[in-house]
Amino acid sequence: MTNVMWMQSVEWLAAAATDPRACKREWDQGSGGVLLEAGRFWDVLSVPEQLGLLALDILWCDPLQVPGPTLVDCAAHRVGFFLAPDPASRWVGSGLRHLGKGSWVAVPPPYRSAGFLEWIIPPDGTGALHPAVPLELALRQANGTLAVLAPLSAE
Repeated sequence: MTNVMWMQSVEWLAAAATDPRACKREWDQGSGGVLLEAGRFWDVLSVPEQLGLLALDILWCDPLQVPGPTLVDCAAHRVGFFLAPDPASRWVGSGLRHLGKGSWVAVPPPYRSAGFLEWIIPPDGTGALHPAVPLELALRQANGTLAVLAPLSAE
C-alpha cells in the first residue's frame, strides 16, 4: 500500500470513532487498539477462526472479487469480516456473531497489529467491504468442508 492509501485507510476507519482525532492519536501513540462502533459505516461478522480462514481462502479464489477488510483476533481465535451495515441482517450459524448498531469492535490501525488484533486484509480507504452474498456462500462452503474433515481428524 502507498502512503496515500494508508492515510485514506486511517481516515476511513477513524471516521467510525466518536472522536476521530483521539482515535488516530491512540493508534499512533498508545497500545494501538481502539473501540469503534459498528452499524454506521460497517458491520462485522465474527466467526470462529478456522471457518473464517477457510472462507477467506474460498473468497480469494474468485479473481473478479477482492475480499474486503478482514480482522483476526488471535487470542479469541475469531475472524471478523467487515460488511455493509444491515440492521435487518439475519446471520445464523454455530459461532457466528453479527455486530451491528450498538456493538463495539476493537480495531487496530490499518498499518500494524495491536496486541492480539491483526488485519489479514486491511481496509484500503475506499470504503470497500465484503459483499454479503459471496461471503455467505463462502462460509457455507467452508462449513461443509469442515464438517467433512471433522470426522477424519477424530480418527
